[in-house]
Amino acid sequence: MTKNPFLNALVAAAYIALVACIMFYGPRVAAKEDSVIAPIALISLFTLSAAVISYLFLYQPLQFFLEGKKREGITLFLKTVAVFAGLTILALFMLFSGIAL
Repeated sequence: MTKNPFLNALVAAAYIALVACIMFYGPRVAAKEDSVIAPIALISLFTLSAAVISYLFLYQPLQFFLEGKKREGITLFLKTVAVFAGLTILALFMLFSGIAL
């Protein structure tokens, strides 16, 4: 995506927040009858999420790697993962400390 690991991790976190909101509020809005559409939608969402997060985390590092800039690619990937890990730890802290948004 970008060469900025903070932006990559923040966009990934924002995407996850959007998906979580859809999963949290969706059942309140959606039809209540059982349907095959629910598992189809869930598996489709999982596949889409894997593709989006893979793009956010791997596209630019892979570009660096293929251009022969292996160290830059690995560094960008690891920095993005580290920032995302920090955001994940912050979210877990908020969850277990009772801080609500």
